Amino acid sequence: MRLVIAKCSVDYAGRLSAHLPLATRLLMIKSDGSVLVHSDGGSYKPLNWMSPPCSLAHSEPDDDQTDAGVTAIWTVTHAKTADELIVSIHEVLHDSAHELGIDPGLIKDGVEAHLQKLLAEHIHLLGDGHTLVRREYMTAIGPVDILARDASGGSVAVELKRRGDIDGVEQLTRYLELMNRDPHLSPVRGVFAAQIIKPQARTLAEDRGIRCLLLDYDAMRGLDDTQSKLF
Repeated sequence: MRLVIAKCSVDYAGRLSAHLPLATRLLMIKSDGSVLVHSDGGSYKPLNWMSPPCSLAHSEPDDDQTDAGVTAIWTVTHAKTADELIVSIHEVLHDSAHELGIDPGLIKDGVEAHLQKLLAEHIHLLGDGHTLVRREYMTAIGPVDILARDASGGSVAVELKRRGDIDGVEQLTRYLELMNRDPHLSPVRGVFAAQIIKPQARTLAEDRGIRCLLLDYDAMRGLDDTQSKLF
């Protein structure tokens, strides 16, 4: 991973346009090719980013850019959409690279891990004819919670969360991009499953062709006994 702290401005051009004015920011370049732009705030979320597959090219500024104080241009281009993230560097304050090695992946907490186990046992909740292939299907960037097959034999990747937000959709999107390059799995459909799914996450998922599935934790555990209820 390469970490660069620089005074820079950032422009995103493609399906949408966005501009970050000149300021000091952290630029993170990961080994998977992704580039993230962080400020000293906003918790863990980047201000802007480009997900893989993408390529990073360095170029010299033109005369007008040089006059404006730009010393280097980074152009990050997405391989599929041709969207561009353009970083105009004015001054580099820090530049370092670190080998992080293979990450073992996120260890789920008790409830989330139990949700995975329960959905594997009740795989029919994905739809009639679905069958389980395996839990924790490993990809190059981490494990997909559940890999299943639908009634027609197609691959289905399921990402599970207690509370489904945009980050979970982004995570599943990255898994799907990788898995769909595997001829033994492709085409792979995505299912984003959670006890609660935020409206923004549902909108993003549906825009990307990912199906959303609400899970009733108590019912899956057999605790939703309607015969013993007063109302």
